[in-house]
Amino acid sequence: MIRIRPAVAHDAALLLTFVRELAEYERLAQHVVATEEDLADALFGAQPYAHALIASRNDIPVGFALYFYNFSTFLGRPGLYLEDLYVRPAERGQGVGRRLLAHLAQVALERGCRRMEWAVLDWNEPSIGFYRRLGAEPMHEWTTYRLTGPALERLAGGP
Repeated sequence: MIRIRPAVAHDAALLLTFVRELAEYERLAQHVVATEEDLADALFGAQPYAHALIASRNDIPVGFALYFYNFSTFLGRPGLYLEDLYVRPAERGQGVGRRLLAHLAQVALERGCRRMEWAVLDWNEPSIGFYRRLGAEPMHEWTTYRLTGPALERLAGGP
């Protein structure tokens, strides 16, 4: 039996484990610098920046989704941005990912969101196929840009 529940503060260590497993799968493990304390503060502290769901099968955690809200000026409404979706390899193809996304769709509609968005690595064909089967469409005309580290600091410090 698959069960989806909101993550709570004592899940911070589990969430970090899932983040590390996801990063390993995405070949990005060297970029994970988050700590259990970072996640606890960001998700459950005085100013939560994001939310997470835990998926369990027979009371054993098997995956998670981490999301936050954004805003579309064109729609004049909020959106839900899925930062991470991860299901342990042995559980894939069993409906866990679909259940997590269905739960997020319900959350989005309850919060008045007009869309859900996420990014997927272009080499990740299994995930791309899964998302397409759900009816998700790629946004080919958009390119994601990112500022980090020294570039972010330079911009913040200059006129």
